[in-house]
Amino acid sequence: MTLDYRWLYDTVRKRFESDEAMEAFLPEALTPDELKQKGDDRYLSAMSQRVFQAGMQHSMVDAKWPAFEEAFWGFEPEKMVLLSPEQIEGYMKNDGIIRHLTKLRTIPKNARFILDIRQEKGCSFGEFIACWPSADIIGLWRLLAKRGARLGGRSAAGFLRLVGKDTFLLTSDVVARLMAAGIIDRAPTSQRDMQVVQDAFNELQQQSGRPLSHLSAMLSLSINPRF
Repeated sequence: MTLDYRWLYDTVRKRFESDEAMEAFLPEALTPDELKQKGDDRYLSAMSQRVFQAGMQHSMVDAKWPAFEEAFWGFEPEKMVLLSPEQIEGYMKNDGIIRHLTKLRTIPKNARFILDIRQEKGCSFGEFIACWPSADIIGLWRLLAKRGARLGGRSAAGFLRLVGKDTFLLTSDVVARLMAAGIIDRAPTSQRDMQVVQDAFNELQQQSGRPLSHLSAMLSLSINPRF
C-alpha cells in the first residue's frame, strides 16, 4: 500500500484558510550547512534537554533549561566528559535544575558519545548529523539509541527535531494514518516495520519534494485537525 500525496495535501489544505497559513504552520528543518555550523555543545545540550523531556512536561523542562546551561557551563563536551560521579551527585543539591540523578548521569555519557563520533569520523558531530541521509533517518535513530544514553524510543527523533535535523515523528496520529492507509497494521517496533514506514515516507518525499518534517505534520493533521 502507498499514500497518495495529492490526497494528503488536499485533506490537510482544508484545515487552513490559505496556502500561506498551511505552509507557515508546518515545522521547518535546518539546512545541512546550518546544522554543520552548530557547535557540538548545542548538540549535547539538546540531547540532555530531550532526555529530561521524556516523561515530563516539555514546557517545565524548557523553562528550566537556562539554569541547566549555567550549571553545566554551556555543555561543552570536552568539559562534560570529565564530570565525576561525585560531581554529578553534587548537582542534586542544585534546586535551580531538575534533580533526577539517572538523567543527570547521561550528560557525561553523551559527551563521550559525541567525542567518540568526532574521533571516528574525523568531523564535528554537527557535520556527522548534517550528512546523514534523510532516506535512512531510522538508521540514525538506531545509532542514537545504541550509542547514546537514554536516546531510544521517541527520544532519538525528538532530539533530532530539537536540533533542526529533518526527521519524521511517530506520534499516535501519524501511526493512525499509516495504519488507516494499510501501510502498517500496528505501531511499528521491529526493524522490518520501521523500514516499511521509512519507505512510505521516502515515497511521499519523492512525490512531493517536501522534507520529512512537513510530511509528518501533514499525516498527523489528516487525522487530527488540532495537531
